[in-house]
Amino acid sequence: MNVTIEFFRTIWNFIQAAPILLFFKPPADSEKTSLGLMFQRTAAKYPSKSAIVCEGTELTWSEFNVLTNQFAHSLKQQGVGRGDCVSVLIENRIELLSSIFALAKIGATAGLINTGLTDRPLAHCISTIESKKCLVGQELLAQISAIKEQVDLADKDYLWVNDPMINATAPDWATDFSATLASMPSDNLPETEDIIAGEIALYIFTSGTTGLPKPAVIYHRRIMSAAKPYSKVGFHAKPSDRMYICLPLYHATGFLLGIGSCLYSGASMFVRRRFSVSQFWPEVQQYRTSLFVYVGELCRYLAMAPECPEEKNNPLKTMLGNGLRPDIWDSFRQRFGVKRITEIYGASEGNVSFLNILNKDSTIGTGAVVVMLVKYDIDNDEMVLDADGNVIEVATGEAGLMLGKIDDKYKFDGYKNKDATNDKILCDLRESGDRWFNTGDLVRKIDVGFAMGLPHYQFVDRVGDTFRWRAENVSTNEVGEIINACEQVEISNVYGVDICGAEGKAGMAAITLKPGHQFDDAAFTAYVDRELPAFARPVFVRIQQQQDTTGTFKLFKGKLKQQAYHLDQVEDPIYVRRPKSNQYQLLEAKFYKKLISGTAGY
Repeated sequence: MNVTIEFFRTIWNFIQAAPILLFFKPPADSEKTSLGLMFQRTAAKYPSKSAIVCEGTELTWSEFNVLTNQFAHSLKQQGVGRGDCVSVLIENRIELLSSIFALAKIGATAGLINTGLTDRPLAHCISTIESKKCLVGQELLAQISAIKEQVDLADKDYLWVNDPMINATAPDWATDFSATLASMPSDNLPETEDIIAGEIALYIFTSGTTGLPKPAVIYHRRIMSAAKPYSKVGFHAKPSDRMYICLPLYHATGFLLGIGSCLYSGASMFVRRRFSVSQFWPEVQQYRTSLFVYVGELCRYLAMAPECPEEKNNPLKTMLGNGLRPDIWDSFRQRFGVKRITEIYGASEGNVSFLNILNKDSTIGTGAVVVMLVKYDIDNDEMVLDADGNVIEVATGEAGLMLGKIDDKYKFDGYKNKDATNDKILCDLRESGDRWFNTGDLVRKIDVGFAMGLPHYQFVDRVGDTFRWRAENVSTNEVGEIINACEQVEISNVYGVDICGAEGKAGMAAITLKPGHQFDDAAFTAYVDRELPAFARPVFVRIQQQQDTTGTFKLFKGKLKQQAYHLDQVEDPIYVRRPKSNQYQLLEAKFYKKLISGTAGY
């Protein structure tokens, strides 16, 4: 009986998905379609319907469009035009979205800046995308004030956006952008109809594998090609739905999957600045949210939380996102009664995307891009080649480095920096002239039962110099470079390690101290707190006498990752930053037992 139900469920899911998968094509670069136009047309289609609820304010689609038009007219008055780039540093709130949509309406590009960045990485992000202006929310003003002199913008190029939750006025070095909004015209702008799919809509920063954050180029065609399948095939979203959105909107998951699906379908949005375990289910009930865009870490927090009355008979029916671990999948679905879990796979800069259209358990689903999974030597951080120098494809069930074929339909847009883009491209692997995007991810092909002949995959891990922690990509080279500037550090080697029960990998830094220095845990804590955002701060610090390197002076990571913080394998002193602790302290046996038992609280 269960097999029969599964069979018909798969058939039904495929029937619903097939029209989109088989016949939907990304728009041509010359087609007049864009993020701003999609928002505008949805507002015209559902003018009196609820569009967004945030911090006690609710706007209809018509009201949301009026506010966005006022933002757009004001930006034009400030000299922003088609082709210009404006950095946007505002937390999740209505004004953030109005800023992004307004820039899209006038043909400008929004550079979405990670709100957790400070100091040099923040200055770098604003500068590297050649920002003409910077929209900054009052809540993040201190971060901008601290790096203002490092950025090539005039004082009045900072456009201050009032935060309704804070009673404050604009500083004298910033333009009070909010002051004149009410006096701006509210009509649609004529240029919105003329913007084409091949223009740049967004820069979304990714840590990548080397150096400071890199801006991935997001064209309007990328947003348009994602909105329809994620909305119709992934969420099955309807205008009567409301989506719970608490992921940071400077990332692709929250914006492209969540906001994009609402714009396409007309579904309402409930937007929260940041995730709260205790408030999640009460808000799901209060605002009757039927859709949820997630990352796996949020699901783990919810699954570990004590039961609450509001989780029972909740209206949540569909969730879509990435990183939901197989060991949490079943318990999450059963406890909270979510009928449809649509795990996806993709990268801001990449051309490979998968979607769990058939609602199979523990899979990132299937996709249209041709992919190849090849053998990879993790310890030496390189692909394994055969005697003739060719890559070796792995068998079903075996993890391999995933490469996505680049062609005219599934383009690799890459980064603003051409060298960084070219570094991700491999050529002549199957035949002369072919090109492949190196995802940097280990993936395996799996058997999910009856699936209409569609291959299904499962994410395994990231390789190389990037790992994921607290739903953020962390560049080991970037963190290492910053730690190396610490007064007591000679050199550092940064990598990610597993913590039992925690999502992603925790940062660990093996550091060698300068001659004559003893490790000053208080000074080191103060330094990393000042120089690094919370998600990038190492959880563990290993004090080494010297660093092991290759013949070309590349730091070895393989053995360090394997030994991690295991006291029975490491003789060096190891320091740990415990949850909610304000300082590193020596790792002792009692807390180590909590780490390996999954009860440490990370």
